[in-house]
Amino acid sequence: MNAFEPKHDPSESDHEIQLTPREIVCELDKYIIGQDKAKKMVAIALRNRWRRRQVTDDLRDEIMPNNIILIGPTGVGKTEIARRLARLAEAPFIKIEASKFTEVGYVGRDVESVIRDLTDLAVAMVKSEWSERVYDKAVEAVEERLLDMLFPMPKSKVVSPADRLGSDQPVEESPDERYQRTREKLKNQLASGKLESRQIELDVASESAPMMQIFSPVGLEEMGLNIQDIFGGLMSKKRKKRKMPVAEARQILIAEESQKLIDMDIVISDAIRRVQESGIVFLDEIDKIAGSDESVGLDVSREGVQRDILPVVEGTNVITKYGMVRTDHILFIASGAFHVSKPSDLIPELQGRFPIRVELDSLTTEDFIRILTEPENALIKQYTALLKTEKVKITFTKGAIKEISELATEVNNQSENIGARRLHTIMSTLLEDVLYDVPNENIRIVKVTGAQVREKLKDIVEDEDLAKYIL
Repeated sequence: MNAFEPKHDPSESDHEIQLTPREIVCELDKYIIGQDKAKKMVAIALRNRWRRRQVTDDLRDEIMPNNIILIGPTGVGKTEIARRLARLAEAPFIKIEASKFTEVGYVGRDVESVIRDLTDLAVAMVKSEWSERVYDKAVEAVEERLLDMLFPMPKSKVVSPADRLGSDQPVEESPDERYQRTREKLKNQLASGKLESRQIELDVASESAPMMQIFSPVGLEEMGLNIQDIFGGLMSKKRKKRKMPVAEARQILIAEESQKLIDMDIVISDAIRRVQESGIVFLDEIDKIAGSDESVGLDVSREGVQRDILPVVEGTNVITKYGMVRTDHILFIASGAFHVSKPSDLIPELQGRFPIRVELDSLTTEDFIRILTEPENALIKQYTALLKTEKVKITFTKGAIKEISELATEVNNQSENIGARRLHTIMSTLLEDVLYDVPNENIRIVKVTGAQVREKLKDIVEDEDLAKYIL
């Protein structure tokens, strides 16, 4: 068996982390505050995918994914939940705004292009994993290639000691032995990093592309054909010689050697399997394509978009440049604020394909306090790390954190409710002067208090127009 062939059955999906629903929620809690109901439902949906793969073959294909609609205002964690879920599952994930789609025949993106993009991502993901697997082998091959460039084999005829036995000349070290001894010394120097700055000449692919524009017929994208792929084989890639240090050449050569060691047929096969079994598509702003009974015109096109999305969510075959991809078991998570429309405004067939609906809660002052301090990527932790690079230590008192949270709630109530994103605007305005003044030898410690927060932002919050445009 080839050392680089996968040791598992391609039908198995052992790349996924097998977390229980409770463990999934615990992981999500590290980054997302509140929204317990939404976390619970997505955790169940993710675990059900693993459960499905343990079912016998005759029933496995009959078990459909539990597609979910997340309902709630912007900034409450809808996108973050889906993004973190995909990272946990180590699954191919793509986020797309539903409003980017238009009915076939109108200007806009084809719905099936989402599956093609998802497949591209999966191929890149699997290829990256294989690159890590073959990295050590690639490094070994690159070291040999570098030695060949630094100290090429002499062209003179090699005379071995055995050939000299019949002659009157004394037996001495052959050119071959002398070459190997010198090469071994260079190998040791190369391993110790002494030759990293040595200049060598390397053949690299030319980055300049031929000036050629191709106008493709309408519908070519829908067929999954790529003009670059069609004509790529007809035009050989130009290569040119470049002088560069050994350190730079090593990275280029490692990429080339890794490519030789990776079997792209296996990569593509595994990527398609992952898309079909574990792929996650996050359809944001689905409320923007939900029609209403009060008006006509644009709603005709919106309904057309829904009918184009329906077969992809329902299950169909999409042609990609890597082959056919089935969408039957891809998990679709849709989200929308649904301020104007409501989920029942979607066409009944599409509603039926999203059986689980979860309404996310608006964020309170207490939630903002937790968001600022608890998550692993909390804003206060981010700004602390940023200023630490300037040798500045910043601290926030409990009063400051409470004041920032209350201001975020107040501004959200006065104007558009943008949820936790309001904290970003308040923090950037609050710390504007500090971030501008550093580096400064006189600024080493910064302490933010509640009084300072009120003083800095009081005028902006009191002026509704200023608050709307600045915060």
